[in-house]
Amino acid sequence: MKLQYQLNAAFTALLLVILAVTGFFIHSLIMDLLVQNEQRQLEQQGEILVNVLNEQYGTGQNKQFSEFLEEQNLQLILYDRAQNAVLFSTMSNQVVKGFIRNNNILDTSGKLWEYGKDKFVTSRILFYPEHTGVELILLTPLNDLRAVQQSFVARLILVFIIGAIAAVILSYFLTNKLVTPLTRLKWQLKKIEKRQFDQIEPIRATGEIKEVAQSVYDMANELQRYIQSQQVFFQNASHELKTPLMTIQGYAEGIKEKVFDAQETDKGLEVIVTEVNRLKTIINEMILLAKLDSEQTAYQPMKLDAAALMKQVTDRALPLINEKNIELKVDVEDQLQLDVDEEKFLRALLNITFNGIRHAHTMVQIHAYKDQQTKQIIIEDDGPGISEAFIPHIFHRFVKGKNGETGLGLAISRAIIEQSNGTIAIGKSELGGAKFTITLRG
Repeated sequence: MKLQYQLNAAFTALLLVILAVTGFFIHSLIMDLLVQNEQRQLEQQGEILVNVLNEQYGTGQNKQFSEFLEEQNLQLILYDRAQNAVLFSTMSNQVVKGFIRNNNILDTSGKLWEYGKDKFVTSRILFYPEHTGVELILLTPLNDLRAVQQSFVARLILVFIIGAIAAVILSYFLTNKLVTPLTRLKWQLKKIEKRQFDQIEPIRATGEIKEVAQSVYDMANELQRYIQSQQVFFQNASHELKTPLMTIQGYAEGIKEKVFDAQETDKGLEVIVTEVNRLKTIINEMILLAKLDSEQTAYQPMKLDAAALMKQVTDRALPLINEKNIELKVDVEDQLQLDVDEEKFLRALLNITFNGIRHAHTMVQIHAYKDQQTKQIIIEDDGPGISEAFIPHIFHRFVKGKNGETGLGLAISRAIIEQSNGTIAIGKSELGGAKFTITLRG
């Protein structure tokens, strides 16, 4: 069943339950309200009749007294408490005797009298002065009130039906407005499935659906970027592997065919060894990058002292520093702890540091500190920096800048840092060169 129909069915079922419960309570309460209202009306009518009778006839009963009561067209009983006798009644003697047998007349607290299957709403009003003990009892059949109740309930049901129809129609339009963006989003997902990224169109939505749609667009952009990066990766990888292989093949064939003299043969063998080592380095880094992408369990974080870790970076970078005559400044906040895999995170730091040393003119700086809920490691140099056009691609695989080696170092560093629950960003340093900012959460 479609979501729209499910929502409409659920809303309609809920509406019916609410209307049924409401109708049940109204049906049970309306009779009590009608009885109370009828008692008030009988009391008001009785007081008027008693006042008229007192003024015109006094407390004595005569023919005119009886005729006046007959003319009122009311169901009433004139009762003498002192004599425990019915003085006058507009109801049949059989009904009056029934009330007497049921002790209804003597029971002054009863509000409903019964005779057979019939019930009556009553109201009792004493004549003045009260010591006479004469009271007027007015009665209304409960069936009359039931007729009013049924008429009210019938109208209430009609109102409920009209309201339910209006609510269902409104529900249809609201659920249609809700489901339509989801349907359109489904078609956009189909386009992503078919990799038709250039045909993806934004949908108009609000609330959580808008947030879901934005997440889908972000996912599509990231997926498109990933696919393109994979294509570029294979192109660059084939190029990086093809060049040393062609060099090795050329020298190997020349040596085999003996087209080189002894000196050229020795040079060729040196070139072959150099290119083999280069191939080995590229392949090892490609394997490491693949493992970082696929084997999350290979990452084993532990609590490390940041100062000790930076000391290892300084020690391993010392030969290249001396060779390039570069100054390396390291500033680490006291007692700073990092929750990382020592071997892998050290490699990430070395890749970035070596990159800075290769491009720096005179100086590379490393600054590590804690900033509120994060830990920051900043590596910057005073070299020429990185062009704005090159920044979006700097962490892609086989993307090499000037003096770059395999083009995999920064890609490996980013993968390791992301596994360390962190991010890496690049910007322009105040020293003039590149500035790498590593942010670790937790």
